[in-house]
Amino acid sequence: MAPVAAVVATLTLAGAAHADPAAAKAAVDAAKAQGVVGEQADGFLGFVNAGAASADVRAAVAEINAGRRQLYAQAATQNGVSPAAAGASAFRSVVQGKLRPGDFYQDAGGAWVKK
Repeated sequence: MAPVAAVVATLTLAGAAHADPAAAKAAVDAAKAQGVVGEQADGFLGFVNAGAASADVRAAVAEINAGRRQLYAQAATQNGVSPAAAGASAFRSVVQGKLRPGDFYQDAGGAWVKK
């Protein structure tokens, strides 16, 4: 599945198709630092502590996930795999390597783990 990883690696962390992708990324980065948002094993952002997420953070997560969804669909089409497989591959090959100490991510069983 290396071709999927190559396509997604080029595009995944570029941000969402957002009017201000830098603002969405900044909001999500701050929420990650607070333990509110983490990286899911399926390649999407998720809420570690949904109750602590502001409306702005929820909107930023939704927009970034929408952008990732488009990228995974593109990678899937180009590589003959499902979008779910492309997202999981992106998590394993790109996202996991970019996690910072203190970031949360989901393990294979779906449990939130702090790096």
